[in-house]
Amino acid sequence: MNKFLLLSFLFVSATLFSQEQNPLILNFQEYLGFVKKHHPIAKQAELTISVGEANLLKSRGGFDPKIEVDYDRKDFKGSEYYDLLNATFKVPTWYGIELKANFEQNEGIFLNPERTVPDEGLYSAGISVPIAQGLLINERMAALKKARLFRDQTKADRDILVNEILYNASLAYFNWLEAYNEKEIYQNFLINAQTRFEGIKKSALAGDKAIIDTVEAKITVQNRQLSLEQSKVKLMKSSLELSNFLWIGNNIPIELQPNVIPDNNVDAVIDQTLQIQQAMISEVDLENHPKLRSLNYKIEGLEVDRRLKANKLLPKINLEYNFLTPSPEVANSFNNADYKGGVTFAFPLFLRKERGAVKLAKYKIQDSQYELASVQLQIENKVNAITNELDSFTTQNQLIADIVNDYTTLLKAEERKFSFGESSVFLINSRESKLIDAELKRNKLQNKYFSTKAKLFKNLAVNPENL
Repeated sequence: MNKFLLLSFLFVSATLFSQEQNPLILNFQEYLGFVKKHHPIAKQAELTISVGEANLLKSRGGFDPKIEVDYDRKDFKGSEYYDLLNATFKVPTWYGIELKANFEQNEGIFLNPERTVPDEGLYSAGISVPIAQGLLINERMAALKKARLFRDQTKADRDILVNEILYNASLAYFNWLEAYNEKEIYQNFLINAQTRFEGIKKSALAGDKAIIDTVEAKITVQNRQLSLEQSKVKLMKSSLELSNFLWIGNNIPIELQPNVIPDNNVDAVIDQTLQIQQAMISEVDLENHPKLRSLNYKIEGLEVDRRLKANKLLPKINLEYNFLTPSPEVANSFNNADYKGGVTFAFPLFLRKERGAVKLAKYKIQDSQYELASVQLQIENKVNAITNELDSFTTQNQLIADIVNDYTTLLKAEERKFSFGESSVFLINSRESKLIDAELKRNKLQNKYFSTKAKLFKNLAVNPENL
């Protein structure tokens, strides 16, 4: 068992069997690091790069040298009709030019005269050149260019997938943090309500307070208990949702245990963790956004396809020349009198198929260019809108903090007046209810603030390698 699995096992064991100990804080930055490294979808995103590399390797195979051997023999009623051997070595090159070396040995009583060669066989070396269609671009060349673009596109797509999973994981963490804080709010106010109930109960028994005050204080305790139980259910659900993003090596899921709690210091680390500091945002070049890079690579691939289809409008003209020699030892003589050559020509009269293919290729490029312009504008507008929204949240957070402080002051003042007999349980409960509402509102506002920052991270598509 390696060190990481051992530590993970100890962590899970500790949370399962040592819940009586101090709580374990799951830091936001460490949590995202876990998700990026071990979540199956993040690993799946890495596979897209491997697919691109494999596709590139496959396309490079179109330029692999090739050996071809053709052997044919016929014997009938004791006669050797023919015995044909033809071995060829071909080397494709970038511009459609093909180099060939050939050995041919034929014999037999019914041999076609054109196949007659010296007894030792016939050697040849030559070249095949397309001078129109297939010279500047051909199927092999286009396949390799598109494979290189596809490889680069898969890297951009990988970044998009990883950013998406990190965004969703961040939202799950913020929801968990909100549910935990909500539970803590109700738990703290339940303690206050129970303390107040015990004090009123003693005062009522001593004759200093009316008995009816104990009933109202008890109802408040029961309401706080009910709210606390509901918040615990919400916390349990958010914990399970967060557990969907927690994995360790070999695709082993981790279930979040009750003694693991979120970090309440997220506000101090979120910008650095998500790499969305103001200085970094100002340096962001949206033209390098993975979504835009992916679309640009797609357009470049379609342009290669258009060039290939446009090249098919040219006639097929292939020139071939092969130098012949009965022995490879005399190949350096370059006797031009011994050769085999030829020209092939083909050209469709109307070119309707080829012209239609070119038009379709152009329309696909235009469609992708429209999509690129639209997506670029959407990203720019979303980033600007989110930035403005964050500025507003900064003001809202300050306002709600002031409101909570003022409600806290009012509640303390009301409790002091109650201790002097100048207030009532009803007024204290009213002040406390408004303070609870303000605390919950601040908690929800914090969640929206963090979620908006995660949305900014998603729309900026920060390189996950920088996290």
